[in-house]
Amino acid sequence: MTLAPTRPGLRYTVDDRWGRLPARLAHTDVAAVDVDADDLVYLFTRDRDGVVVLDPDGTVRAAWGDGLFTTPHGLTVAPDGTVYCVDCGDHTIRRFTPDGRLLQTIGTPGSPSDTGYGRRGPTVVHLNETVKRPAGPFNGCTNLTVAPTGDLYVADGYGNCRVHRLSPDGELLGSFGGIGIGPGEFHLPHAICATPDGLLLVGDRENERIQVFDLDGGYRTEWTDVQRPSDIAVDAAGLVYVAELWRPAGSASFTGGASTTDRPGRVSVYDRDGRVVARWGASTVMRDAPGNFVAPHGIAVDSTGAVYVAEVTGTFGVATGRVPADMADHQLQKFTPIS
Repeated sequence: MTLAPTRPGLRYTVDDRWGRLPARLAHTDVAAVDVDADDLVYLFTRDRDGVVVLDPDGTVRAAWGDGLFTTPHGLTVAPDGTVYCVDCGDHTIRRFTPDGRLLQTIGTPGSPSDTGYGRRGPTVVHLNETVKRPAGPFNGCTNLTVAPTGDLYVADGYGNCRVHRLSPDGELLGSFGGIGIGPGEFHLPHAICATPDGLLLVGDRENERIQVFDLDGGYRTEWTDVQRPSDIAVDAAGLVYVAELWRPAGSASFTGGASTTDRPGRVSVYDRDGRVVARWGASTVMRDAPGNFVAPHGIAVDSTGAVYVAEVTGTFGVATGRVPADMADHQLQKFTPIS
């Protein structure tokens, strides 16, 4: 199948059978995906709760970490090749060698910071609205990026409303963010990506925007032509790729209120100024067809321009009854560019 998104000349072949794993590595979700300098593809999977490493052709190279994680959420391959795994259920970040040897644990396993999260009744928009106050690391941390300076920036989103800046050794250097919809405020900072020119893109998921900051946490601008940004990647040309989660009809954001229409998951590509240059998915029919999405949650781009999109179809779609069980294996797609 050939996919031709919005931008003329930006065309892909789509393979939703790529990277199908053997039964011994069965999983319910691919929560995150990233690539290393050799274009090896790292998956952070749920159910078996581990990391699977694939060659660019989809062949399994290695698998490790089974049983170490509570709720796999974000994965980042650092410039030095080490692998950061963000566990939102355990409130920790673990750093590994490429072959799975644990090097470092940041945060206290099972011990969230005190934000008041989850301490009252039914919610209107999202459980994140129960956050009463910002706090330090971590409460439901979601994703991590490595800045050109080597510092680590962590989106602390599900139970907090902050971005934390850490030294390469994991020492807290500072935090920014607060509760709300204003500049520099968050309702579920879910995605984070540092650009080569030293900007931070933060996917403020339930405010349906991407906020742009400098590396000191200074607010620059925001992009609002976006839907529930769940993960962000930047390619060598500076294009920004965003995995956007499904917004079912009747569900609400903090900035837009309840949606009157079904807004399926999609991928959007932006230029450096936040203008949409390509977009695909967004089909309410055959959500599991190649090029369509159920629950885009992770995204990565390799050195050839191939785009990998990971989905949490089991957690977000099947378990909630939004899609039938026969869509459960729609979790990973590779979009290969056609020159």
